[in-house]
Amino acid sequence: MPATEILIPEADIQSRLTELAAEINAVQPDGPVHVVMILKGAIIFGVDLARALERNTTLGFLTASSYGEGTQSTGRVEIDARHLGDIEGRNVLLIDDILDTGHTFSKTLDILGDKRPATLRTCVLMDKPERREVDIHADHVGFTIENHFVVGYGLDCDEAYRTLPDIRIYAPE
Repeated sequence: MPATEILIPEADIQSRLTELAAEINAVQPDGPVHVVMILKGAIIFGVDLARALERNTTLGFLTASSYGEGTQSTGRVEIDARHLGDIEGRNVLLIDDILDTGHTFSKTLDILGDKRPATLRTCVLMDKPERREVDIHADHVGFTIENHFVVGYGLDCDEAYRTLPDIRIYAPE
């Protein structure tokens, strides 16, 4: 299996989730939060984080893709916002799995901003700043990692490895 080296163990992820929820709750206005997850990669992290917030949350979803098959981005971002939900005037938390080049994150923030939420905060499980091509940052970051292609805890390579409980470095054989 080309994904055997554990980069972030499951226990570290779960511990950091609790910390992130506290950080977010400390700055998020009182009341409900509409959590928007970028699918498919953020689904496991997003659901776990939404539960850890321990407040009234509603869920919305975007699908975004720039990888297709393989480990290299195509540079072309495709976003489907049909399942976003109504966010006008609401407190919104955007959750993604990884902030890499920044193209997907930037385009997603533009789409959400155009829908006039009351507040818009962002959280990513992992940040890979050395790959950044767009000047953008997340409000909350779980882990900052080096330039590895990673899988597990929702992240995949050609749809494989999403259900691993930890984050692993993917190294094709």
